[in-house]
Amino acid sequence: MLVALEALDQAEPECLADADARERRRERAAVSREGEDQRFIEKFAARLKELYPGMPKGREVVIAAHACQKYSGRVGRPASAKDLDEQTVRLAAAAHIRHAETSYDSLLMQGIDRSEARIMIRRDVEAILDAWAQSKTVAKE
Repeated sequence: MLVALEALDQAEPECLADADARERRRERAAVSREGEDQRFIEKFAARLKELYPGMPKGREVVIAAHACQKYSGRVGRPASAKDLDEQTVRLAAAAHIRHAETSYDSLLMQGIDRSEARIMIRRDVEAILDAWAQSKTVAKE
């Protein structure tokens, strides 16, 4: 790309002159995004509690924070999650239950294939989801 030397000489000081302003804008935008992320996690947690009122108290916050972690590829980050889609929220709850409430991780540590381990614990996950969908709070056994 050809650029006139005079234009380059003029652009460099102009760019340096507004560097502080651009840095302040970036900082404000980061704070704003952080606030938006926190509000989204709170909405996700509220949706979890709405769909699963019987889940142990405070668990919705743990699930939402984990599912909505930035750059994680988890279910709480795609566009469908932004609408608090029931299936997306259910997947987040099921993933949490799989790891926190079943023998899934132990099965993996024993060398059992992930898909096979999921089949093995599927009924347990479904039973807990069903219990959580009830109106009374259930305790972890």
